[in-house]
Amino acid sequence: MRQLPLISRRVAAAAVGVVLVAGAAACGPEGNSGDAKSGGAGGKPQKGGTLTVLNSQPQEDFDPARLYTSGGGNVPSLVFRTLTTRNRENGEAGAKVVPDLATDLGKPSKNATVWTYTLKEGLTYEDGTKITSADIKYGIERSFAAELSGGAPYLRDWLVGGEDYEGPYKGGKGLDSIETPDDRTIVFHLKKPEGEFPYLATQTQFAPVPKAKDKGTKYEEHPVSSGPYKVVQNTGDGERLVLERNPHWSEKTDKERHAYPDRIDVKSGLDSAVINQRLSTGSGADAAAVTTDTNLGPAELAQVGSDKELAGRVGTGHFGYTNYLAFNPKVKPFDNPKVRQAIAYAVNRTSVVNAAGGSSLAEPATTYLPNQKSFGHTPYDHFPAGRTGNPEKAKELLKQAGYDDGLTITLTHSTAKDFETSPEIASAIQDGLKKAGITVRLQGLEDNDYKEKVHSVKDEPGLFLAHWGADWPSGGPFLAPIFDGRQIVKDGYNFNSAQLDEKSVNDEIDAINKLTDLDAAAKRWGALDKKIGEQALTVPLFHPVYKRVFGKDVKNVVISDWTGVLDISQVAVK
Repeated sequence: MRQLPLISRRVAAAAVGVVLVAGAAACGPEGNSGDAKSGGAGGKPQKGGTLTVLNSQPQEDFDPARLYTSGGGNVPSLVFRTLTTRNRENGEAGAKVVPDLATDLGKPSKNATVWTYTLKEGLTYEDGTKITSADIKYGIERSFAAELSGGAPYLRDWLVGGEDYEGPYKGGKGLDSIETPDDRTIVFHLKKPEGEFPYLATQTQFAPVPKAKDKGTKYEEHPVSSGPYKVVQNTGDGERLVLERNPHWSEKTDKERHAYPDRIDVKSGLDSAVINQRLSTGSGADAAAVTTDTNLGPAELAQVGSDKELAGRVGTGHFGYTNYLAFNPKVKPFDNPKVRQAIAYAVNRTSVVNAAGGSSLAEPATTYLPNQKSFGHTPYDHFPAGRTGNPEKAKELLKQAGYDDGLTITLTHSTAKDFETSPEIASAIQDGLKKAGITVRLQGLEDNDYKEKVHSVKDEPGLFLAHWGADWPSGGPFLAPIFDGRQIVKDGYNFNSAQLDEKSVNDEIDAINKLTDLDAAAKRWGALDKKIGEQALTVPLFHPVYKRVFGKDVKNVVISDWTGVLDISQVAVK
């Protein structure tokens, strides 16, 4: 439910690059990931130079309390260190959580309701003062303040007393469920077992904030750096950011960030087509430039395919994300499992993938969990439709459901040009189902209206286009919000569209949350996904693929499965 901010950003980021080439043919280089592995321009990365970042969206928030996602995203992760962080390696290895300010991933109590962390020695801010456990406690506490809304919501739900806490600005009281017995120790007391607490500790709410330097809503104008860079310019509400080296950061305490460039110059508010053109051409400072929010679209990829040098400068990444058809089983005829199964058999995924930009930008999906080990992906295809659908099997099921002469249904979608829930995808679904004797009437809604309806238990349509992305690479934040019956929200934004509330599913979610062995938990998440999939409550359609071009002089390109995009903390320009 509360992961919407992350999803919104992901959707926006993905849409930006595609919109500029809307209507173009679906094509592009297949599996072009060797570029990322080779690390861009040749030669060993060296320190020095200026890295330019050309972006569409400005960095409007630069307060660790207000940022969402691990490390707050690419640029903030250069300034804010957290207890744990993502492993900065390519592909699957990059989906692991590793220590950052802490010496390890934390020590859980026997039932995983108490987590204890020890800070590394020698940690300092940009002014040379010591980072203490009290600073991390204060950073977390201020994230509860209403004035600093927008960050990840988990701490309010997980910490004892979190549900009623209003932050330190009202009365100055701290959270008793966070203890700091000494400068290097911090202890968290949780309401229930949470084996994935090390993942949560990657969020920027776990970045230290010195109480004496806190300026409330104005803190983001110059947040005190605990990372390799400090903010020296932030203008235009985050449209122009300049970062320079933090002289007190030590690589000895930070094995994850390399900090090769001397200076990072972030320029935002640019048109997506301009960004991709400047990066492709690579003139002057643009030769040492990257983007952290703009993808290539199908037409641009077609151009790349004919240019070997340029093709070598395109990074390919996978973020844990699934686009799917959602059913509301409380609405006829979707209350009949055979109707849902018939639709699952009838879907033409090749047409859907083409509508999403082609096979370079979308991969067909038959499982709800993304095809990555960290999520616990377990292959299954309960209703095999092949590449182009199985209309005969769908007709057979419709007859069994009492629809011998076919069926007419309505598919609700957004009119926004996001190529996920928009008319192109809806039309591809419509065409596929027609062969099975299913007439699909399309109901396109303005995007805000669409979101209100599909997330309302009261107004939810019977069939609509949906998507989901996880806050960290695990099955937990993927399956629980969508299939845990206790997360059905009747008077607000609801994401459990099937309104599934089965004791066996809820109990298994609780059982997995108790596991602190993340590999063991992943296997259980995969098995649970396969079990839920048997009910045909959703029809997985595709997983998006990210394609981004970088400048000629950019070296050491790393793209992990955690973010799916180039990691700016690894880039060198010398």
